[in-house]
Amino acid sequence: MAAPDRRRGAARGNDVGRRRQARECALQLLYELDVRGDADPGPVIDAFWKRLQAPDEVRRFADTLVRGVQANQPKIDELIARFAEHWELDRMAVVDRNVLRAGIWELLWGVDVPPKVAINEALEIARRFSTEESTRFINGLLDRVRRELCP
Repeated sequence: MAAPDRRRGAARGNDVGRRRQARECALQLLYELDVRGDADPGPVIDAFWKRLQAPDEVRRFADTLVRGVQANQPKIDELIARFAEHWELDRMAVVDRNVLRAGIWELLWGVDVPPKVAINEALEIARRFSTEESTRFINGLLDRVRRELCP
C-alpha cells in the first residue's frame, strides 16, 4: 500500500490552494469594481476572466464571493463603518476595504467556511496585498464581527 501523498497540492491542500487563488481573484475583481464604480459588474467580470485563465472551481468560488459582496455591499459597508472606529470607509485603502468586504461576506453568508478560516484567509490575502499595519486592523475588525454577529 502506498503512503499517503503529503505534498502541498495533494487532495485537501489543492482545494485550499484553489480557494486561496479564488479569493485573490475575487479581491482583484472587487478592487477593479470599486475603482471603476460600475453599476453592472457583469462586463468587468467577463473581461477579467478573458484576461486570466483559471480552473472552473476557482472561477466559480471567486464569482460567488464577488457577487455575494456586491449583493450585500450596503449591509457590509454599514458593518465596516460600525466596527471601524475612527475610520471612514471612503478613506480606507481600496485593498483593505475590499479584503474586509470579502471577509465579512464569508463570515456572515459563506456556507462552508468556518469563521476562523474566513478570518485567516482574509489575513493571508492582506499580508500579500497590503501592509502589516492594515493586516492588524483587518484582523481586529473581522474578529469583532465574528464575536458579535456569528452564531
